[in-house]
Amino acid sequence: MKKSGYSVPGAFGTITHYDANGKKIGESRPGIFGSMNHYDTNGKKTGNSTQGFFGGLNHYDNKGNKIGSTHETFIGSNTYDNKGNKKKHTDPGFFGWNHYED
Repeated sequence: MKKSGYSVPGAFGTITHYDANGKKIGESRPGIFGSMNHYDTNGKKTGNSTQGFFGGLNHYDNKGNKIGSTHETFIGSNTYDNKGNKKKHTDPGFFGWNHYED
């Protein structure tokens, strides 16, 4: 697996996302009812994530179309596209989370 980036938690529940070279690529901010809203580097909303009925998270684009889901593993989590294909694995890191492409 190739490292594709990392995410670092910040104040008030905000999470800042970086690519593998350390360049900021966006952030996620808490929404209502436990959801997270996602933004690009210019502050434009790109989508959101909500809790799934059976656990995990469901991910949606800015138009409300489901684009994937994330489910916890023994250590970390796996992210899948809307067809169920595994796309990424995330492990806890020293200051946040490390992301790996499959």
